[in-house]
Amino acid sequence: MPKSALEISSHLGLKVRLEVLPITIKEANAFVKNFHRHNKPMKVGYRFALGASYGSELVGVAIVGRPVARMLDDGLTAEINRVCVADNAPKNTCSFLYGRCWRVWQQMGGKRMVTYTLQEESGASLRGAGWKILGEVKARENPWSGPGRDRHWQPVFGQNKFRWEPENVVAPKTQEAPASEVDTEAS
Repeated sequence: MPKSALEISSHLGLKVRLEVLPITIKEANAFVKNFHRHNKPMKVGYRFALGASYGSELVGVAIVGRPVARMLDDGLTAEINRVCVADNAPKNTCSFLYGRCWRVWQQMGGKRMVTYTLQEESGASLRGAGWKILGEVKARENPWSGPGRDRHWQPVFGQNKFRWEPENVVAPKTQEAPASEVDTEAS
C-alpha cells in the first residue's frame, strides 16, 4: 500500500512534476549541509534561493549570490553558488534548478549568470539546461587570504574548475504597455 504523496500519485497514475518554490537562505543552507558532496553552506553574498519540490517533498535547492570573482561583480551578473539535490530527486532536478535560476535572475533585471563545476564533474546538468563552458579556473592554495583577510580554506579551492554561462545570453525583451494603458497624466 502506498504511503507517501509520491507513491499515492504514482499508484493512481497521476503525473507528479517538479515545482519551483522560493525558500529562505536558512532553509537552503540546511539542505546543503545535509546533502552537498563537497561544499559547505553559504555565509555571505547570497541574493536569493530556490527550492525544487516533487510532490510535497523538497528534493533540491539552488543558492544564487554575488560573483565570487570580483571582476564579474558588476551588479548585473550573478553566480549560482550552490546546487544540491537529495539522493531521491528525480532525474533532471539539477538542470531544472539551473534553468529556473537564470529565468528568475533575468526577471530581476540581471543580464549575466555564471557557475562553476569541478573539472572532474561531467556538467551534464548544465548542458541539459543550455549552458556552455566559457572559461577555466586553475586551482590555488588560498586565493582570498592575505594580511588582515584570513579566509577559511576548503579543499574544493584546490581543484581545477570550469566556468559555465547560459548559451545565447540575450537580455529579456521588455513588454511595452498598449497606448491605452499608459498613464499620460504626470503627477
